[in-house]
Amino acid sequence: MKNLQKINFILMGISFVIIILGFALMIGPASGEEYNPDIFSVRRITVGPMIALFGFIAMIVAILYRPKNKQ
Repeated sequence: MKNLQKINFILMGISFVIIILGFALMIGPASGEEYNPDIFSVRRITVGPMIALFGFIAMIVAILYRPKNKQ
């Protein structure tokens, strides 16, 4: 099994930030006693999950990334 290098950790950090951004886009005010149509906004049900999914895919790529040897 290969050891993770510095570039892998940098890519994992970037992926983690993308995942957090996706989840942050999904949060918003809760629907209380009255109906709030904002819970079905495009940002909360489409954009946020897509960004989070991209972050998870990027995390897998960051873990599996193998830099080329300079020989």
